[in-house]
Amino acid sequence: MVQFQNHGNKIPQSVLVLIHTPALEVLLIQRADTPADEPDYWQSVTGSKDHVDEPYATTAWREVHEETGIDARQLPQGLIDWELENVYEIYPWWRKRYAPGVTHNTEHLFSLCVPAGTSIRLAPREHRAYQWLPWREAAEVCASPSNAEACLLLPRFADLSGGPAAES
Repeated sequence: MVQFQNHGNKIPQSVLVLIHTPALEVLLIQRADTPADEPDYWQSVTGSKDHVDEPYATTAWREVHEETGIDARQLPQGLIDWELENVYEIYPWWRKRYAPGVTHNTEHLFSLCVPAGTSIRLAPREHRAYQWLPWREAAEVCASPSNAEACLLLPRFADLSGGPAAES
């Protein structure tokens, strides 16, 4: 396993947390820091580890709270670890946040089921707006291919009993 030193650079290990309701409406948040020539960038909660030894679940809890105001630890089901990872190329305009030569990120997937009508408090420096969309529509709106794929996988992982749902 490659070890990364964090000298003010982002660690190329992150989480994607798909927040959804029992009806499979997905929360998407609009990034505030996309380049002017890029279309609106809608995504799920994402964020990098603060240090290489930080467990992915800790990163996920922190990012959900920072970006939405939701305390995942207070919800009955809590975070569901999909035990899936994506490795993707970091967009060129965001590479300056990483150490020189880092071009790819490993993203660990989670979901979090919240009651319909859950209050959202955005971090204004990170996000401009939010919307709830049915899972298929959310997949069409996501800017990131890995986020769109996660939306399409949601029904398989949305079993409210706490584990991956059986495919129908």
